[in-house]
Amino acid sequence: MLRTSATLDAEWSILLAACSEIPRKERTARLRLLLREPVRWNFLFDLAEHHGTQPLLYQALVEIEDAIPCEQVSAIERSYQTNLHKALFLSRELIRIVEHLSALGIEVMPYKGLALAELIYGDIALRQSGDIDLLIHPRDLPRIRDAVGELGYTPHFSFSAAEERAYLQSGYECAFDGAAGPNLLELQWAIHPRFYAIDFDMTGLFRRAVKVTVAGHPMKTPSPEDLLLVLSAHAAKHVWGRLVWLCDIARILSLPTLNWNSIASQAQTLGIVRIVRVTMILANRLLGATIPPAAQASFAEDPAMPSLADEIQTHLASESTYNVESLAYFRLMMRLRERPADRRRFLQRLVFTPGPGEWQAVHLPGPLFPLYRLVRLSRLAARLLGGAALSAPR
Repeated sequence: MLRTSATLDAEWSILLAACSEIPRKERTARLRLLLREPVRWNFLFDLAEHHGTQPLLYQALVEIEDAIPCEQVSAIERSYQTNLHKALFLSRELIRIVEHLSALGIEVMPYKGLALAELIYGDIALRQSGDIDLLIHPRDLPRIRDAVGELGYTPHFSFSAAEERAYLQSGYECAFDGAAGPNLLELQWAIHPRFYAIDFDMTGLFRRAVKVTVAGHPMKTPSPEDLLLVLSAHAAKHVWGRLVWLCDIARILSLPTLNWNSIASQAQTLGIVRIVRVTMILANRLLGATIPPAAQASFAEDPAMPSLADEIQTHLASESTYNVESLAYFRLMMRLRERPADRRRFLQRLVFTPGPGEWQAVHLPGPLFPLYRLVRLSRLAARLLGGAALSAPR
């Protein structure tokens, strides 16, 4: 396991052991050994919450509860029950939304969250619940907005007609608030904002979808092969900042029927071979996930990967957070792309793609809407000259 600073070492090691893909007997023995040392239990629970792994920590610790103070067993059981209740609530809402849209002839596809928990964990309670993510066809956004409005969901942000048309091209999601809280539902017509220059074939994702049952209700979700690519790209976007994303990858890597020829072919087409390889290396190093021989054979060696994995591994184990508006972040995003052409596309789109920040900063009448590219350039120039961080056109 990775050795880190004294402030994180013990609790981080316990969390990694609890989430690991090593044999159960070995995991239990490792946890018992780690628990012989003093543990800051509140810090450990907060760490698990931050990394989205509280249910996995609970599952591992209840097997050795004789080694844990009684009050801490009660505390983690309460957290587990809270997550379970939220998962059940989100399941009800997901089913209500999907069935309502299906009755209107609108195709949507849940991914991440509950559908992912069912597909690769086999239990919605084993993945920390956050919100509802639905992949949609961009042409359906107006109809879906009206339809979920009938169910009590309202857009978190409002756009003019021109802004919405532009955002469907440059953005990737629209968040909705529900009675239970803000940003409860996210509609996504792409995996990333356009400036990341990772252009997934969304039609292909829908075509290759597989069936999954959430709380007894069948629905579709991306295939395991597509999920490996989508989740790797998503984790890279956030600099692998939550351990649960690597837990998901580790579970997918253990599936015996993955089509590695398809995964490698798509990764090469998208230009994310390096991202996928780094993600697998991190899952292997931190969680003991086995990288199948077929996966090793499907990807060419890349001399940049070990140093990138070292850098990200150190960051993940630290208490710091990555400033995603910093120059260092955008340089890292470029270093993660193996093809010079993709790095150029990333930089070009970052510089020339306006977004909500530009629309809020300056109001231009409809006929002058294309001039927002100049607004984007001027805002970036001002930030650079002032030494401020860059702002992504999200």
